[in-house]
Amino acid sequence: MGAAYLVIYVADYEQAALLPLPGAGVPGRQALSMEGTLGGLAYRRVDTVRAARAEPLAPLWIPVLDGVERLGVAEVGFTAPPSEELLADISALLALTAELIVVNGAYSDFFARVRRRKLLSLAAEIQWDLLPPLAYGADRIVITGGLEPAYDIGGDTFDYAVNGDVADLMVLDAVGHGLPAAVLASVAVGAYRHARRNLLDLPDMCHEINEALAQQFGNSQFATGVLARLDLETGRLRWINAGHPPPLILRGSSLVRPPACSPARPLGLQETKAVCCDLRLEPGDRLLLYTDGITEARSPDGQYFGEARLIDFVTTAATHGDPAPETVRRLMRRVLAHQADRLQDDASLVMLEWRAGTEAQLLA
Repeated sequence: MGAAYLVIYVADYEQAALLPLPGAGVPGRQALSMEGTLGGLAYRRVDTVRAARAEPLAPLWIPVLDGVERLGVAEVGFTAPPSEELLADISALLALTAELIVVNGAYSDFFARVRRRKLLSLAAEIQWDLLPPLAYGADRIVITGGLEPAYDIGGDTFDYAVNGDVADLMVLDAVGHGLPAAVLASVAVGAYRHARRNLLDLPDMCHEINEALAQQFGNSQFATGVLARLDLETGRLRWINAGHPPPLILRGSSLVRPPACSPARPLGLQETKAVCCDLRLEPGDRLLLYTDGITEARSPDGQYFGEARLIDFVTTAATHGDPAPETVRRLMRRVLAHQADRLQDDASLVMLEWRAGTEAQLLA
């Protein structure tokens, strides 16, 4: 293809740095920050970035995507400016490369080792292996999630699945910290997937999770969470709040409060089957499911991050045209910075956009 060299970088678990993949004949490179570098700019914008200098071998920086999930970027050096046709071929090659990374990562530790800038705790190792892709996009929906502290996450997790015209989501906060919380979350996610794949409705799914936790851990351990189901055709949203912060719905720059709906007890402590809450989304709405580690992140001077900051950040990002995956990445960095990079509690968030009109931008 006329390229003099090519280097693949993968994002670390925090999505704060890009780490080069080594290989025979690959030029030696250092890690790149997401901020203040051309590689980071290509990752953040999900767009090809050209180096400003005109000398030979000035590189192009091209995102490496698996679907809409950003795996990293490629640095490609050419001896002459590439044509648009050649750029399209390079992008196709990188799409295949992304598939190889994902497929090989399922049975090799190579990419998982490269991605870590520091040791993961055992609890974090378990949680990352439980997660679905951090970003998913189709013609009517975009789902994006984030977790912090990425290298030491314990009891927070999320899961989702899109089957035909139905999207299912869950955000979970297991009581405690570290390995015990990760084990509790693992059982909850396993029970959730088991019930979901058996085509159970939301109250029955919630009941299955509750019973699994109660039988395995007794009444001393539990998890709060939100289970939600969205009909992609009609926008009908049903959810169950199990002792958790309620969902937030953003419509343009406004917050839409869900109708009054009593929460159920936490998962593992329920004595009766939970009742669903119900409303209808409008095209363009963004649904936020989050754990209290987001809003209760406290700055060194004692200020909570709070719901208002969360809403303001997401609506401002939408006004500026930031895609959902970059919005969530930046939000998690902002929450960390608010607490001086030392979270006292796990923090996780899932954002769902329904018929927002920006899906084609991600899918291009």
